[in-house]
Amino acid sequence: MKASQLINQFEKFAPKKLAMQHDPIGLQIGSLNQDIHKVMTTLDVRPEVVEEAIKNDVDFIFAHHPVMFHPAHNLDLSDPQNAMYANIISHHITVYAAHTNLDSADGGMNDWLATALNLKNIAGLVPEYEGSVFRLTVQVPKVYATAVRMSLVDAGAEVSENQYTGYTYEIDGTVFYVPKSGADPTIGVAGEPREIEDSRLEFEVPEKNLDHVLKTLADVHPLEKPLYNIIRLEDKKHQYTMGRVGELPDEMTLSTFANYCKQVFNVSGLRVIANDLNRPIKKVAILGGDGGKFYKLAQQAGADVYVTGDVYYHTGHDMLAADMPVIDPGHHIESICIPKLATMFAKWSSENNWHLSVVESKINTDPFTFM
Repeated sequence: MKASQLINQFEKFAPKKLAMQHDPIGLQIGSLNQDIHKVMTTLDVRPEVVEEAIKNDVDFIFAHHPVMFHPAHNLDLSDPQNAMYANIISHHITVYAAHTNLDSADGGMNDWLATALNLKNIAGLVPEYEGSVFRLTVQVPKVYATAVRMSLVDAGAEVSENQYTGYTYEIDGTVFYVPKSGADPTIGVAGEPREIEDSRLEFEVPEKNLDHVLKTLADVHPLEKPLYNIIRLEDKKHQYTMGRVGELPDEMTLSTFANYCKQVFNVSGLRVIANDLNRPIKKVAILGGDGGKFYKLAQQAGADVYVTGDVYYHTGHDMLAADMPVIDPGHHIESICIPKLATMFAKWSSENNWHLSVVESKINTDPFTFM
C-alpha cells in the first residue's frame, strides 16, 4: 500500500486544519507515494527511535511531535540531528507527524488522557477550529426507518447536545407512485399504482463525518438510489477544542489525586502547584503537552485542578496567586498516543485489507530522570 492511503484515512480523523498556526505537522521526511509495509508509532523521533525502526524493518514512522520543529541550517553530519535525518533517508523511511491537530481531534490525544483519568461528563477546554455542520435529510420506507437511522447515527450522523447523543428528527407520510414499464422497483410492480408509508429523517452531520455517513447511507438504504439532500448550516458549527474538562467518579484530596496521576501516567514524580494539598478535587481539566498558559480557562471552567505539562516558574507563581491548583506530570504523558495510534492503524488495516504491520516504539524518549 502507499503511505498516502494511511495518511488520507488519518486526516479524516484529525484534519490538518485543526492544527495551530505555524505548527509544522504533516510529512516530515520521505514521500507519501512510497510503498509501505510496516509502520511504527512513537511520541518523538530521536536517533535511538530511528535505530529501533531500522532494526524492526520499519518503513514508516508516525510520530506525535514533528521531527523538524526548526529547519536545518546545514547538512553537517557531525550534528546528531542531521545525522539522524541522513539515517532516515538512507534507509528509505518516511516520517509523518500529527501534533496539535491530534490534540484537538475528537477522540484524539486529550480524550485519551481524560479517559485514562476515568473522567465523566467530558467537555472541551480551549476553543480552536470551528468545523461546518450539515443537515442531511433522507427519505426511506417507514419499515426501514429505524435500521437506517441507527446505522447513520453509528456512522457519525449526529452532533452531540450536552449529555444527549443520537439526536435525529423523524416525520412520517405517504408516498404515491406508479413504476414505469420496464422498471424493477424494490417495492411494488411495474405499471401498478402503489402507496407506501414513508419516513423523512433529518440529521446534523459534522463535516468530518459526512463522507462516511453518505457511504453508509448507500450501503444500508433499501433503494438503489436513496433520496436525500444536504444543506450546510450557516448558524451552527462543530467546535473543536484542545484539552478536556470532566469529573472524577469520586471526590478525593489533591494529594491523593496527585498520587493517582502518578499511577495512571506511570511517572515516578510530578510537580504540584497548590496552596493546600488537602483541598477536595472533583472536577478536573487536562491538556497534554505544554498547556500552562491556559490555566485561567481551566479555572473559568470550574475545574478544581488543572493537569498539564512544562509549567514555567513564573507561571507557577501566577497559578498560586490565582489559587488554581495545577499538577505537572510532564510532557511525556502524551506517550499514551503510541498504543492508541497503533490500535487505530491496525483496525484500519484490517477493515481496508491493507496488510500493514503496526508496531509500537518501546524507546522511552522522556529526557528527564527523577532522582
